[in-house]
Amino acid sequence: MTDVPEPRVRASERTRELIVETALRLFRERGFEATTMRAIAAEANVSVGNAYYYFASKEQLIQAYYDRAQAEHEAASAEVLATEGAFAARLSGVLCAWVRVSEPYHEFAVKFFKHAAEPSNPLNPFSADSAPARESSVAIYRQVVDGCTDRMDAELRAELPELLWLLSMGVVLFWVHDQSAGCARTYRLIDRTVPLVDRLVGLSYLPGLRGVTRDFIEVVRELRE
Repeated sequence: MTDVPEPRVRASERTRELIVETALRLFRERGFEATTMRAIAAEANVSVGNAYYYFASKEQLIQAYYDRAQAEHEAASAEVLATEGAFAARLSGVLCAWVRVSEPYHEFAVKFFKHAAEPSNPLNPFSADSAPARESSVAIYRQVVDGCTDRMDAELRAELPELLWLLSMGVVLFWVHDQSAGCARTYRLIDRTVPLVDRLVGLSYLPGLRGVTRDFIEVVRELRE
């Protein structure tokens, strides 16, 4: 099997990135529904066939945005995960990192949210199409839990990464509607919420609350089925 020459691979990656950048700009300017693949190709100065070669649909372009945003979030979270041991500091750092890297996309997210919120839409973060990005995001919260030095119930520790991802979805929803300067209200939400989560997690291993913790975990598992 003949390897593809490296310059050709780099050119292909640049073309793919150009199409993504162009699509996101047009989505921001014109809206998701009003933007066609033909318009994206024209703005990116590539043929329509070439655009479809890289992305079969506009939805695939949004999935590419999800992947990019996820990679940026991982990079922005690396320092706090490497230096902080306390659960609250790790969780707060990761949530705040997401808000920081998402700031350039805030206007786009406001316009796009109505599509992502539809249960049947493949762009919904809970959909099968979004599974790779969702699993990568859950993995970040798994790092939050696995690397923390706090004591917590063992069963809760196993379930916590997915629960924290669900918490992050609540933060995302709040952020989408946050019109405060620099999304200050979203940062405030994180500042107020994380200590509460930290206290609940810290209490989970106490003998008097283990039964409640087990009941909660059982409800989560049942709803997941």
